[in-house]
Amino acid sequence: METKCLSTKPYQVLSGSALKLIACVSMLADHLAKLCFSQSGWANVVWFSVAGKSISLLQLMLMFGRLAFPLFAFLLVEGFLHTGNKRKYGLNLLALALISEIPFNLLFGHSLLFPKQNVMFTLLLGYMAMCSLEHFRERPIISLAILLSLFLISRYLQADYRTAGFVFILLLYGLRREKAIQCVAAPILLEMKTMVFLSLLLTCMYNGKRGFIKTPFLKYFFYAFYPLHMLIIYFLAR
Repeated sequence: METKCLSTKPYQVLSGSALKLIACVSMLADHLAKLCFSQSGWANVVWFSVAGKSISLLQLMLMFGRLAFPLFAFLLVEGFLHTGNKRKYGLNLLALALISEIPFNLLFGHSLLFPKQNVMFTLLLGYMAMCSLEHFRERPIISLAILLSLFLISRYLQADYRTAGFVFILLLYGLRREKAIQCVAAPILLEMKTMVFLSLLLTCMYNGKRGFIKTPFLKYFFYAFYPLHMLIIYFLAR
């Protein structure tokens, strides 16, 4: 399914694989900045100033880290629209969310038990919401009831980005053919709106192609990257 895009065709140079790589590097930078470098003197050295505001390496990493979730949310919507097996796609998300819980709890809660849930649960709930909208498109009352239930579950689970992340995914899905409106409306839901807007501009450069992630090894490597990088950072931080 093609979508309208702000950029002209010569600028649509990013494949889905390229966007996924940017998202993973962004997420890695964000977690390293928060959990390993936040107290490092060299990371807090001022690099330059913008409009009288000093910018350090740590701040740059945190800003760059804000690209990750919007890109993953966009890729989730694209995956939903193009997958040939929605059930398998959803089960993969569920498995990844469950596997990632222990690394997430160790990294952010310093314990095997932590009241908050990892971001894969946010993506899973968003995916389930899109499935309900598609399956019950002729029965809006049922669809609305499911959406409200998923919204409340997201609030109860305290999944990463919480209800704002859940609504953000639905907004990307609902406005998938209206990129201009999407770029204006979607950043309102998340922090660091300028970086969220920039991430959505990157999605406008998407060319609709899969890219270099074609082999099963690369596919599952990028699935495994989320829990693995958290485990590695956990041991580095210790």
